[in-house]
Amino acid sequence: MKTLNCAGKSLTFDRTLVMGVLNITPDSFYESSRYQSLDQVLSNAEQMVQGGVDILDVGGESTRPGASGAVTCEEELERVVPVVEVLKKNFDQVISVDTSSALVITEASKTGAGMINDVRALMRPGALEATAATDLPVVLMHSLVEQPEPGFEPHYDDVAGEVNQYLLERVRVCEAAGIARDRLILDPGFGGGMFGKTPAYDLQLLKHLDRVLALDFPVLAGMSRKSFIGAVLNKPAEQRLSASLAVATLAAMAGAQIIRVHDVAETVDAVRMVDAVRNA
Repeated sequence: MKTLNCAGKSLTFDRTLVMGVLNITPDSFYESSRYQSLDQVLSNAEQMVQGGVDILDVGGESTRPGASGAVTCEEELERVVPVVEVLKKNFDQVISVDTSSALVITEASKTGAGMINDVRALMRPGALEATAATDLPVVLMHSLVEQPEPGFEPHYDDVAGEVNQYLLERVRVCEAAGIARDRLILDPGFGGGMFGKTPAYDLQLLKHLDRVLALDFPVLAGMSRKSFIGAVLNKPAEQRLSASLAVATLAAMAGAQIIRVHDVAETVDAVRMVDAVRNA
């Protein structure tokens, strides 16, 4: 049974873990997850903790298509580090930092972060070396392009296979940089924009999530309220809770060890039922 050391806190994969999204941004795709003040962040984190969250994931840069302008490293640092400090002071949960910046990785690790979650899989300058120096677990996500051009249409002959190839290459690079395999978590990167999936590819990837799991690393699935759900149901993000629970349940049943969500309490109930059936 795999256990991760997250800056002195342990995460054990003896059940499905839930990661709660705390966006410290003004322009996240899901309006209800846009948190600004420290009081607001604390209030939302408290709700997640009461709901049974295992990991609090703090992000200071929106990756949604059309997000309002690039965030400088300094701006991201000013958003993220005070939040990590206050969460560390108030809660026992593992704090993850959703960042691609080497400086944010370094500074957040000094102030209490226990995990790095990088949508660019440590591709930005210095991120690989900064993460290696922290000794923290890291989530490597598949993404197709840094900044998609208008009208960009991704194409895969075999989406699960090509995602696996990318992730295994990033594993190889991480190992060469001194990041041990047992620190790595893989994320296939559900979603459009820089993640490079159309709704059809997202559905195929979820259907064949077992192929990503076959790589024998812990897998994180982040599908909460995403656009492929809207494409199937023709509903805005605010009306995608039930469907988000459905895809979270499917991912947990396939064996994903971490489910990243906006709606913690509801998802915790769903995955606990999956675990109960699995262990019956």
